[in-house]
Amino acid sequence: MLNGWQLRNVVSTLRRGGVIAYPTEAVWGLGCDPFDCAAVERILAMKNRPQHKGLILVAGTMEQIDFLLQPLTAQQRETLAQHWPGPVTFLIPDPLNQIPVWVKGEHRSVAVRISQHPLIQQVSESFGGPIVSTSANPAGKMPARDRLKVNLYFNGVVDTITGGETGPLDQPTQIRDLCSDAVLRH
Repeated sequence: MLNGWQLRNVVSTLRRGGVIAYPTEAVWGLGCDPFDCAAVERILAMKNRPQHKGLILVAGTMEQIDFLLQPLTAQQRETLAQHWPGPVTFLIPDPLNQIPVWVKGEHRSVAVRISQHPLIQQVSESFGGPIVSTSANPAGKMPARDRLKVNLYFNGVVDTITGGETGPLDQPTQIRDLCSDAVLRH
């Protein structure tokens, strides 16, 4: 968990279009305001990741993404509620195009996880909504598992690196398609 000053600094960084590095359930992630195109483009450039692949959003509660859940069926919302908060990222249909193309990439759905990691919950609650979550590594490199590796990859490029530790997972979170129930990443 972050102290008050640290949390205000992280939220201020997000609100002014900055990029943060923070621990997730398994690896360190890079994050920003998903509705800030320039911030998302910075992350994509830092990682050398093409936009068409899309990015994940994380939040601390389902209420923070309620706007995405409204078009879903009751069964789909129940499926999400059974897994969240938790280490499963779901591809959720976005028929109203509420999430920008710079986050979704070439996809009609958006990848979302309601995290049980206390730092992510704390940051997203204080920020007031979801943030981008993509592994903290340049394309082709192993994801950072500690703050030292984040510094080695992105020293001077990331605006704020939080404190904290990663969660107990050995691998990044599972990704599942909400409509087909297909597992896209184990």
